[in-house]
Amino acid sequence: MGQPHQGDEAEKPPLGVGMVGYAFMGAAHSQGWRTVGRVFDLPRRPVLAAVCGRDGQAVRAMADRHGWAAAETDWRALIARDDVDLVDICTPGDSHAEIAVAALAAGKHVLCEKPLANTVDEAEVMAAAAEAAFARGQMSMVGFNYRRLPATSLARSMVAEGRLGALRHVRVTYLQDWLVDPEFPLTWRLRKELAGSGALGDLGAHIVDLAQYLAGEQLVGVSALTETFVRERPLPGGASSGLSAVSEAVGVGTVTVDDAALFTARFASGALASFEASRFATGRKNSLRIELNGERGSLAFDLERLNELSYHDHTEPGAHAGFRRILVTEPDHPYLEAWWPPGHGLGYEHTFVHQARDLVHAIAAGRPPVPSFADGLQVQRVLAAVEESAEKNSVYTPIAV
Repeated sequence: MGQPHQGDEAEKPPLGVGMVGYAFMGAAHSQGWRTVGRVFDLPRRPVLAAVCGRDGQAVRAMADRHGWAAAETDWRALIARDDVDLVDICTPGDSHAEIAVAALAAGKHVLCEKPLANTVDEAEVMAAAAEAAFARGQMSMVGFNYRRLPATSLARSMVAEGRLGALRHVRVTYLQDWLVDPEFPLTWRLRKELAGSGALGDLGAHIVDLAQYLAGEQLVGVSALTETFVRERPLPGGASSGLSAVSEAVGVGTVTVDDAALFTARFASGALASFEASRFATGRKNSLRIELNGERGSLAFDLERLNELSYHDHTEPGAHAGFRRILVTEPDHPYLEAWWPPGHGLGYEHTFVHQARDLVHAIAAGRPPVPSFADGLQVQRVLAAVEESAEKNSVYTPIAV
C-alpha cells in the first residue's frame, strides 16, 4: 500500500477509538492505534479519543503519555461518548463480557483482548451479541495478535497452498518464567475470579488460536494435565505493571489458577497436536514455538526469532534436503509493503499495528473481521475442555461444538 500522504489523511472519515484498560495491553494497543495511520494507507483515520481506567490520576498520566485526547474513570461514560466509534477492551477477563455487550448495544464496534471471556457461558453471550450487532453494521474482533506477524501470516498462506500436504502433527510450546519466585505477589492474573485461568488462558489461548489458524482446522478433543506449583503468595502492595508487582509486608492469599498446562489434542482431520503452556519455565521469557509437520514438508516458527520461518520441503531429493531459513522481510510478504527495506526486521509491537490495520479495513468494507467473537468462543471451548480433562485425570474430552 505504501506510505500515506499526510494531506489526504485529514480528509478521511475519522474512527474514534475508546480504550478501556491502560496497563500492559493498553500501552501495546495504544502503540498500534497511534502508529497505524502513519504507516498504512487506511480508508478511515483512527483517532485516540479517550482511554478509561479506575485510577483517575494514573489514567490521565497514561493518556498524556500515549496520546489519548481524554481520560475517563467509568467505562460506561466512555461508551456513551459521541466521539467513540470503537471500544477497545484491554481489561482483565472478568469484565470483557459486560463491557463488550454494552458497547455493541450502544452501536459501537468492539476489539476485545484474548481470551474472549473467563467462561464459555460469557463467551456465548458475547458471540451472540456480536452476531446480532453485525446485522446492524457493527464489527467485533478478538485480539489474537500473533496471527499478525508477517512470518505466521506467511506460514498460513504456505499451508493453505498445500506446501505441507496433509497435516500429521503440530507441536506448540509457550513458556515464561515470571512466576518462578514464590514471593511474586498475588496479582489479578493469579485469581480465577478475575483471570478465568492461569497459564492456560494467558498463554494457552494464544497457542490454541495460532495452531488452529496455521493448520486451517479446529481441534476436536484434548487430554490434559494442569498444576499449581505455588499455592499461596504474598498479597500485592499497590498497582502492578506489566508482569511485575510489589508485595505487601504482611499477608498471603491463595492462588486459584494453574501455573502450567500440558495437553495433547486431535484435529478434525485426525492430525495430532501437543501443547505446553507454563509460567514456570526457568530462563524462558516469552518463548512461543510452533512446528507443523505434513506429508510434503514442515514449517517451524519461534517468537524469539520472529522475522524468520524454518521450512523443509520433503519433496526435494534427500541428498540436499533439510530445513532452510526464510527471512520474512520482503515487500511482498504479509504487512511488509509499508515498512522498511528487506532485512530490516519488525518486532512484537508491530503485531498491534497490523491488528489495527486489519480491523479498520474490515470496518470500512463492512466485512466480518477475523478472528471473530465466534472464533474466540471456540478457543474458550477448547480451554474449558482442557480444564475438564485435567479435573478427570487426563480423560480424553471432546470439545463442544
